[in-house]
Amino acid sequence: MSETVASLVVWEEGKMRKSDYRTFNIRGLDQADDFAAMHQAVDRRYRRRLEELGEMPDLILIDGGRGQLNAALAALEGLGVEETPVVALAKREEELYVPARPEPLALPREDAGLRLLQQVRDEAHRFAVSRHRRRRSARTLHSRLDELSGIGPVRRKRLLTKFGSLEGVRGAGVGELVGVLGPALGARVFEQLHPAVAEAATEPTLVPAVE
Repeated sequence: MSETVASLVVWEEGKMRKSDYRTFNIRGLDQADDFAAMHQAVDRRYRRRLEELGEMPDLILIDGGRGQLNAALAALEGLGVEETPVVALAKREEELYVPARPEPLALPREDAGLRLLQQVRDEAHRFAVSRHRRRRSARTLHSRLDELSGIGPVRRKRLLTKFGSLEGVRGAGVGELVGVLGPALGARVFEQLHPAVAEAATEPTLVPAVE
């Protein structure tokens, strides 16, 4: 199963506080479970906040519907902070779920409060997608470099420090790789990254005979 990651963004005093954004790697799930993931993320976030700051935010906005809201409420109940206001915003119909009402609220689409909640919710989505892409890119980079013969963690770090990315390593000339890895390994890594170039370099040159 691919890993589940929850994201959190913070809106305070009229603006997003990007320095407080967080992601949570969800642990211990054998299969995808949005409600269990929500419970775990909320528990971990606010357990730590209580330990460090001893206070809760003015409002918690949950991305989802009744099920996600109930999972978050259960986590907060376990922490003993049931008085904290919590609402959930479901994306499909843009309906607002609140604990005290059995039916969701359907606010007018032009409502300023709804638009603010949508802005915060959409920012959480954007942040989650950007972090996921970066994590996936990093995994691809590490796995591709790890496939190279003679490259372990120390040399991989040396390559990334010098060239910045997998594309930077690919774009390096054989001389640059030799400068980082030494003559034999640098040439071997260049050959592994550019097999077509290496193969062409070893092919004999055919010169047509002229009689």
